[in-house]
Amino acid sequence: MERNPLIVKFCGIRRPEDVEMVNRYLPDMAGFVLVPGRKRYVPAEKVRLLREKLDPSVLAVGVFVDEEISVVRNLLSSGIIDVAQLHGNESEEYIRSLQKSTGKKIIKAFGIRDGDDIRKVESSPADLVLLDTPGGGTGSVFDWDLIKKVRRPYLLAGGLHSGNVGEAIEKLHPYGVDVSSGIETEAIKDETKMCAFMAQIRKDI
Repeated sequence: MERNPLIVKFCGIRRPEDVEMVNRYLPDMAGFVLVPGRKRYVPAEKVRLLREKLDPSVLAVGVFVDEEISVVRNLLSSGIIDVAQLHGNESEEYIRSLQKSTGKKIIKAFGIRDGDDIRKVESSPADLVLLDTPGGGTGSVFDWDLIKKVRRPYLLAGGLHSGNVGEAIEKLHPYGVDVSSGIETEAIKDETKMCAFMAQIRKDI
């Protein structure tokens, strides 16, 4: 399948069947939630096994919330994940330390509520930022008008699905899009929804 210029990330991958679907549709990134207690949580050893089945052209992204920096560093350095996506209160020093010690890319997620969040987005030392609904993983959309003036490239997340991703691309022109619940049925990845999502992206870029 031909690549799209818009970056696409499928998040919440946790089963071999999910990886098989990813390999058929070839998003740029596949996200693995390494946060105990979250409904899409996958332990590191399982991520390693799933990564072995993942098409090598798809970047494996580990999703973390205030994890010990040594844990994230080890997963990046060992090649179990290619990119770390941080959803907690990780400091700028934390981000810079990971960048310097691993040479890998870091994504920092921001829940968007107001202009103060936008200022944090613009000043973050992360390689890429992800703009999401506050709390993340809720499957709900935030006010896109808040991010119309964001100057740096970003991944758009928060309640995206085949029915609204075209509008999001047309209205915001994000660097990329991140989808999880929008390609699921009853919390399980749904190939029909994956296909519909990718079809909208191919149509709208």
